[in-house]
Amino acid sequence: MSVKANTGPEDLGDLSGNETNWPLEHRDVLAWMVSQKSDDQFIDVVFAEMCERLVRAGVPVARGALFFDAHNPQWLGARILWQNGRPGADFRTFDYGVEDRPDYQNSPMFEVGNGVGEVRQLLHEGVATAKRYPIYDELAEGLYTDYVAWPLNHTRGKRHAVTFATKVTGGFKPEDLEYLRDLLPVLALVSEIRLKNRLARTLLETYVGPHASEPILAGATTRGSGFTVTAAVMICDLRDFTAISDTLPRDDVINLLNSYFDVLAEPITLNGGEILKFMGDGLLAIFKLSDPNAAANLLSTINQVHLALEALNSQNEKAQLPLLRHGIGVHLGDVMYGNIGARGRLDFTAIGPAVNVASRLETLTKDLKRSVLLSSAFAKFAGQAELLEPLGTFILRGLKDPIDVFALKGS
Repeated sequence: MSVKANTGPEDLGDLSGNETNWPLEHRDVLAWMVSQKSDDQFIDVVFAEMCERLVRAGVPVARGALFFDAHNPQWLGARILWQNGRPGADFRTFDYGVEDRPDYQNSPMFEVGNGVGEVRQLLHEGVATAKRYPIYDELAEGLYTDYVAWPLNHTRGKRHAVTFATKVTGGFKPEDLEYLRDLLPVLALVSEIRLKNRLARTLLETYVGPHASEPILAGATTRGSGFTVTAAVMICDLRDFTAISDTLPRDDVINLLNSYFDVLAEPITLNGGEILKFMGDGLLAIFKLSDPNAAANLLSTINQVHLALEALNSQNEKAQLPLLRHGIGVHLGDVMYGNIGARGRLDFTAIGPAVNVASRLETLTKDLKRSVLLSSAFAKFAGQAELLEPLGTFILRGLKDPIDVFALKGS
């Protein structure tokens, strides 16, 4: 028997035909699941509520987990874990290469991932079946009595998985398992819709950052749309990268550049900054002045970056790789951020006088042989004169009026 189109999303697949015989509470769970809309909450929220509704409907689920492949640039997949009595669900990602690790290969998920249609294990005392996987012992120690895992077959050949465990004496009853099996086609489609939403947001944040992803998701996608923020602007650029690119193999160049960006990105993020743009071998980051500690956070970031760069260069030296040097320019002002480009190819990028000045200061570091240069506007706002060294007044390329330039002491 198929779920009718007027009850929810189309093409939910065939159920067993038993849904007309279900208790009303069971049918209510199904009705709630098929009524989910594609713009509703993320899958972790929906999955947690589904498990809670199952409990209220009399299905003795005490633990539920949803595993899925994502192929995100940052991680391969994730697990959503719900436990009865705890609020919400825990969302945990898995790194690339997890499929080769012993803890994965010695788990029920390895079986499901290799085509097994169901994994079932009674966990309570007296069960003769050998407990093959460590997860069984962990669950038994937590007083769980039964565990079951099923694949969730999504479109495009993706094969995800869902597991349930209970604490009731004797484990799941046959009718409990039959009901849960009947929900799998609906859960597969609902989870796929929610995963697309969650992964789309995560993927967008990976490429444009959280600051830009919010307006894009809210609909700011037309050419010329954008916004302005007042911020401390930080532009970094590697020295001699062209020579490095000409002398090293391609993969070594990419790894070296990624290591350098790791050195920059972690302190920027931890100190409340945001990377707006990677530009070849450089980047543009901002610290919004809505945070009263923005200037202090930026200066702290630079110090942490220098320490991390020293550690990276120590590793590079041992590996007989080039030592990395860079220049940093810092200014203060408005940054215009929006959709700019041709009709058929847009970029969500940052422009404005503040960006131009920071860029010119970074270029000036080469001439003055200092790694960090800051504008007088930033120096005045930061108010940390003991950390700054005045270098004089300079005319920056493309700017009409000269500006006072400061260096970070010790840089």
